[in-house]
Amino acid sequence: MIFNRTLSSKLIKEIDTPEIVVLTGMRRTGKTTLMNQVFEQVESKNKLYLDLENPLNQKIFEEVNYDNIWHNLDKFGIDNTAKTFLFLDEVQVFPPIVKAVKYLFDHYSVKFFLTGSSSFYLKNLFSESLAGRKVVYELFPLNFSEFLMFKDKKVGKQAELDFSALAEKKNSLAFELNKGLYEEYLFFGGFPGVVVEKDRERKKVLLEDIFKSYFEKDVKNLSDFKDLSKLRDLLLLLAKRTGSKVDISKISSEIGVSRETVYNYLSFLEKTYFIFLVSPFSLNTDREVSGARKVYFCDTGILNYLGVNDEGVIFENAVFRELSRHGKVNYYQKRKGAEIDFILNEEIGFEVKLKPDFRDLKRLGKTASPLGLKDYFLISRDYTGTKNTILGVDL
Repeated sequence: MIFNRTLSSKLIKEIDTPEIVVLTGMRRTGKTTLMNQVFEQVESKNKLYLDLENPLNQKIFEEVNYDNIWHNLDKFGIDNTAKTFLFLDEVQVFPPIVKAVKYLFDHYSVKFFLTGSSSFYLKNLFSESLAGRKVVYELFPLNFSEFLMFKDKKVGKQAELDFSALAEKKNSLAFELNKGLYEEYLFFGGFPGVVVEKDRERKKVLLEDIFKSYFEKDVKNLSDFKDLSKLRDLLLLLAKRTGSKVDISKISSEIGVSRETVYNYLSFLEKTYFIFLVSPFSLNTDREVSGARKVYFCDTGILNYLGVNDEGVIFENAVFRELSRHGKVNYYQKRKGAEIDFILNEEIGFEVKLKPDFRDLKRLGKTASPLGLKDYFLISRDYTGTKNTILGVDL
């Protein structure tokens, strides 16, 4: 059974736009499935889907004269005198494709949909050559609303989050109905293949395979790191420090590499969507802690696989991933220690707790007030009637 994703409708609308569409994200997030959905929505018969991990498909574009590519496409029934729709999957495995795409786009009526599993590679590859010609979408593991759809549960039409409404309309019955599913989501995460697998032990096997695939394909193929064991050690170290500030000097000392190497590792991990680094929120008039970034991971299932079993940390990571879908996320911490877990779009503050009470809300208000934020909320994993509190299950 094929399930819609939050991005489905947006990508389908792109069928009628002129730009090249690039869909990127981690492996196993469902890019190929999503693009196949879009492909099926193209009414024209003058369309073709090619997987570039197949060397024979790469050969189609290996022409000195790019006009000759049409002769190769003719074998698939593609007519260059009519508008053509070309879907190219995993473009990062075949770098020469970019020049061919640019040429065909500029000289013929071609609508391209491209997928790739690394922003690190794709943004470098396409930054200048396709400037002004492309739109980029990023696909991540399922959020909880998508998770429920994959579990065949009814989900209301998704709209822009109204945090005040979520805080005011908490429903204990709805919470209890979805509580078990949310616990599963926090433990196993949102990779589609893991979500639809019913056997818990098989879920663990699939998570292991996703991690191994990341190392064997993305890390080995896209990086030039000499000692991958150091990168592995860094990942394990970062997992234990999820939600904490990254101390570059301390990490450098612990894994035995230079600060520069640590920075290179972090950049690669971030640009291949494995981790996210959150910068501090700052006000010029305040003397906040500056510089150090906090680390979060792509998926709570991966965190559990890496040995993180702290319920608070897992929940905070899940909340971060959801908030990050709605804009820029920072954290705030004063030198004296007062802090706010997340600030969204420099306007709304959030403090994450397993089960907060009114004292947590009072502390949050005291910290948020001088920052000029529009609003602030607690986010709770467990059900609570505390004012200004949103349930994690409702995000």
